[in-house]
Amino acid sequence: MVKVTVDRPLGSRHPKYNNLVYPLNYGYIEGIIAGDGEEQDAYIMGVDVPVEEFFGEVIAIIHRLDDCEDKWVVAEKGRKFTREEILRAVEFQEKYFKSEIIMK
Repeated sequence: MVKVTVDRPLGSRHPKYNNLVYPLNYGYIEGIIAGDGEEQDAYIMGVDVPVEEFFGEVIAIIHRLDDCEDKWVVAEKGRKFTREEILRAVEFQEKYFKSEIIMK
């Protein structure tokens, strides 16, 4: 279980790439440092409104094979999503990377 601080809520635009709109909430887990030296990033699945924070369960890891960091996928405790559902939800950003989804 982790708390995600959302810095890119559903419907917001990427700070560097204005044409990239987030179709889900995206943020970070405070205090956990990822491979890029920044706090661990996380996608939030199953929340259809913008939120500022979310407490949930890590259900998958998106392991980027061509980048120095992984992304965590977080959902409400007990809620499950298929690999295909996760891939569809994060494709807007992950299409730029070679990665694999590691399910819990």
